[in-house]
Amino acid sequence: MRTASPSRALTCSPRSRYHSIHESLCPTQSVAVGAMNCDNFAAGERLVSPAYVRQGCEARRSHEHLIRLLLEKGKCPEDGWDESTIELFLHELAIMDSNNFLGNCGVGEREGRVASGLVARRHYRFIHGIGRSGDIAAVQPKAAGSSLLNKITNLLVLDIIRLAGVRSVADCFVVPMATGMSLTLCFLTLRYKRPKAKYIIWPRIDQKSCFKSMITAGFEPVVIENVLEGDELRTDLKEVEAKIKELGPDNILCVHSTTSCFAPRVPDRLEELAVICANYDIPHIVNNAYGVQSSKCMHLIQQGSRLGRIDAFVQSLDKNFMVPVGGAIIAGFSDSFIQEISKMYPGRASSSPSLDILITLLSLGSNGYKKLLKERKEMFFYLSSEVKKLSELHNERLLDTSHNPISLAMSLKTLDDHTSRAITQLGSMLFTRQVSGARVVPLGIVQTVNGYTFKGFMSHSNNYPCAYLNAASAIGMKKQDVELFIKRLDKSLKSVRKEKSKESVGDSAVDNCNITEDVNIQEMALNLDNVVVLDECKEIYS
Repeated sequence: MRTASPSRALTCSPRSRYHSIHESLCPTQSVAVGAMNCDNFAAGERLVSPAYVRQGCEARRSHEHLIRLLLEKGKCPEDGWDESTIELFLHELAIMDSNNFLGNCGVGEREGRVASGLVARRHYRFIHGIGRSGDIAAVQPKAAGSSLLNKITNLLVLDIIRLAGVRSVADCFVVPMATGMSLTLCFLTLRYKRPKAKYIIWPRIDQKSCFKSMITAGFEPVVIENVLEGDELRTDLKEVEAKIKELGPDNILCVHSTTSCFAPRVPDRLEELAVICANYDIPHIVNNAYGVQSSKCMHLIQQGSRLGRIDAFVQSLDKNFMVPVGGAIIAGFSDSFIQEISKMYPGRASSSPSLDILITLLSLGSNGYKKLLKERKEMFFYLSSEVKKLSELHNERLLDTSHNPISLAMSLKTLDDHTSRAITQLGSMLFTRQVSGARVVPLGIVQTVNGYTFKGFMSHSNNYPCAYLNAASAIGMKKQDVELFIKRLDKSLKSVRKEKSKESVGDSAVDNCNITEDVNIQEMALNLDNVVVLDECKEIYS
């Protein structure tokens, strides 16, 4: 067999070099598009030296080779692409949508018309969105490029979820809603499978959106209070099982558990809950809001599926992948159930979250994302050690919440004088010092959410032993973020204590003035009544 020499490979016709990539992008148009490229390059050789044109052809070919591998394998590239390759890919996809056809004549009510060129460029001219009226995952005949974007995005996200630790996940899709509404979509899908069900078993976590997701779906949350083990708040498995028996398995839509959460709450006992769900044949939906970035959270989901039952798990795009708010990933271990959820979404959907996560994953590559995961874990240990040192300087302590891999908590006992004033003052100081994300949690907050009253709201418990401050090591955090946070927290704690000391001195001065005034009044009264008192004494002792 004869093999082509390097020089022969460089001089092969543009048609043969470009045909394969365009066939991958759009099989029905590959010949026409490929021929157009051949003609263009051939015309270019008549104007510029053929050697230079061939060099440009090979440069373009290297970009297109990456695109072809992506479409063939359907996996996140190991190494991130440069922006020029990503933009070439997006442009190739966009011109496959009817709104970008030259000479297109649209006479319908939704033809991808955009009034502002700035808006069109912001969306890379993907105007039709994703899905069709009956299924968010369906292909749009007039938007082949947007449909391909949607398909490849879901494949890349599936690859990353497996890379992050849930290796047996069967399917997933990106939905243009945040975590709360995505959970609601899961609950609404289960409604048709369990028509008698009216309750959702929910180990308490003080976060409004996950609670409202159950209310919005039309179900009654059954709140299971957590149990205190050391400093940690953990799942009360006995109470979960007792409630299932009391209400009856057929009347329960699902168990709604949580992985990622604010300390001292720790991830639910997912493995045990999964076993309980399997034993009673009850679906299990997991709120994994920012758990993709934690190998421990992902391991819990993997083990829960292996040992028991997990039907779907939902995660936020912005919290796990550093993209704008507005998207989530719904994933599960059954292709058919995940497809049922996607068909429950009413109408077409925005392609913006899919576009954002696609660009991000192509920029990072799987190696880049793994690097971010590794750095996040390192920052968690660094944050923990620095907060521990600072807490000891202020006669506080880092709460022992070793089962929480993302969030930590520092006690604020020395500020808690049975009022929340000093605690909330600390929170205000941190905010004005441009510290975002840290939360101060006073004791005794009562909050009503959709008619349900929570005592000790924000602390995940009716009676947590102490007020505390939360901080988290999330993906993308840098060492300088930790150092700046510790510096500002230290200053804020000192300022609050100083203010508290001034108030104490002021209160003491007021008390002393009051005591002095009382003593003077008493002395005046004694002097005025001195004779009367002496006369009365004489009468008593006579």
